[in-house]
Amino acid sequence: MEHKKTYNAKELKTPYGTLIIEGPITGEAIKSHEFHEDLVAFRTPNQQHKALIEIADLPEGRIIIAREHNTIVGYVTYLYPDPLERWSEGKIDNLIELGAIEVIPKFRGSRVGKNLLLVSMMDEWMENYLIITTEYYWHWDLKGTGLNVWEYRKVMEKMMSAGGLEWFATDDPEISSHPANCLMARIGKGVNQDTIERFDRLRFMNRFMY
Repeated sequence: MEHKKTYNAKELKTPYGTLIIEGPITGEAIKSHEFHEDLVAFRTPNQQHKALIEIADLPEGRIIIAREHNTIVGYVTYLYPDPLERWSEGKIDNLIELGAIEVIPKFRGSRVGKNLLLVSMMDEWMENYLIITTEYYWHWDLKGTGLNVWEYRKVMEKMMSAGGLEWFATDDPEISSHPANCLMARIGKGVNQDTIERFDRLRFMNRFMY
């Protein structure tokens, strides 16, 4: 499938200053920005900075960032699912995954995550994708936020809904391993019935044959 990327940007005023939310941006642009040392949820900041540069330059890869002047303080990534995950098994060329979303502690509670998703969906080409995200409680910063798993899940669901993602049932063992884990998805207006049916088969792969 063809992958088109249309850049969009907006200003977000927060109690700690104004941020620019923009993207999808190129690997070169990410390289030119500083990467905040508090972006540590998935890898060391240095490693994650490199990972974002690589994702941005993939044909389907999209990175939307939040930056304070020249420093990246938040981001969201979109790319094809990991080849080792069930979501890649259907080889659905218009299924992409919201793989990571992270905002530094200073700007949490300032609607940065919500606005990263809103800017993501400003690109009309996103209507051609079936976008999924898998939420696992062990990735959540429960300690830093002081929330319990259910409170955090509620916050995550509310934020994801800003981007049009909804809860979907699945029998995926990793998601089913804890009731707070969940699968969310957004089915774009341009997604056909065949893609939806193939996604449904991926969601429930452990059903007995009737």
